Amino acid sequence: MSRFHRSEGAGMALLAGLMAAACQPGAERPPRDRPDAVWRAGPALPSPVTNNAVAAVDTDDGVAVFSFLGMDSTKVWSGVTSQAFRWDTGNDSWQEIDPVPGPGRLASTAQVVDGRIYVIGGYTVGEDGSERSVPDVNVYDPETGQWDRAADIPVPTDDAVAGVWRGSHIVLVSGWHDDGNVADVQVFDAGLDKWTAATSIPGAPVFGHAGAVVGDRVVYVDGVEVVEARTRFAIAASSWIGGIDPGDPSDIEWEAGARHPGAPLYRAGGGNVGNLAIFVGGTDNPYNYNGIGYDGTPAVPLRQVLAFDPRLHGWRRLPAPPSPSMDHRNVGVAGGRVFLVGGMHAGQIVTGGVWYAAVENLLAPAF
Repeated sequence: MSRFHRSEGAGMALLAGLMAAACQPGAERPPRDRPDAVWRAGPALPSPVTNNAVAAVDTDDGVAVFSFLGMDSTKVWSGVTSQAFRWDTGNDSWQEIDPVPGPGRLASTAQVVDGRIYVIGGYTVGEDGSERSVPDVNVYDPETGQWDRAADIPVPTDDAVAGVWRGSHIVLVSGWHDDGNVADVQVFDAGLDKWTAATSIPGAPVFGHAGAVVGDRVVYVDGVEVVEARTRFAIAASSWIGGIDPGDPSDIEWEAGARHPGAPLYRAGGGNVGNLAIFVGGTDNPYNYNGIGYDGTPAVPLRQVLAFDPRLHGWRRLPAPPSPSMDHRNVGVAGGRVFLVGGMHAGQIVTGGVWYAAVENLLAPAF
């Protein structure tokens, strides 16, 4: 079943209400009513790309930011790319690097373990609109510029949530597999190059959800579930927290989490910043790769950053980049900065824009 040919009346109320951050004393910070004082523009990508996998890595020469795979501005099947780009933040431009091995694909994720970047899963798109989830795990070494191949995902997935646990394991949560969502949670041990099946999610399987691993907890929200005998899609309104057993990362105890403010999210950029999971942009109207909702209505991106503390089950709003955006997989985090690369703006415009924020400014008290 192709996600591109289905429809769902998933109109939701637009973002409403504001949750103020706690008022605490602290050092002088940039004005909070000016997003450009928190988020700054980096050099644009050589060409616009959306639904790309993003990673940031601390290297001997500073922070390097990467964009892998995704779709170009045509937003058609032939625009799915295997291109990869690198920006060393001491420089003023990106450079193209060797492409990701294998076919171009969408909805992959990129995770960093021990300085190497694992580009995981995704799906290919055929000229006839057919889609296939791939098992590929491609590994890039920023120091040598070489690609390697890790063990395939046992259940190939795309549009999944992923995060790194204790610097050594990648946790892959739910997502789409060929013709439907799966409840599988799969854990990859980078040292052993081995996947293990973990405790499945208790909620509805979803794709396009967003989340991160924070300490010994994996967090994810929303996404899209299949309804009506697997023929229609509806956005989910849910929040889940999984407690990872320190002695056995395949043993996860799941519980429902506190709902975030505003509308449910689809294809927001997820990441781990300190003790928080953050969620950047997204939309409340699910769509496939062209940005047009399954209900036939163009999806409208959100300008927001939400943060969740899984220890306190508490949400807060953080300063957002100047432009609303959607169609993200994950943000890059390294060197005390958060990086948002590419994506889709209002009007289904694919962007090559790059924004970054210092973590200390992003998390500073609102007043």
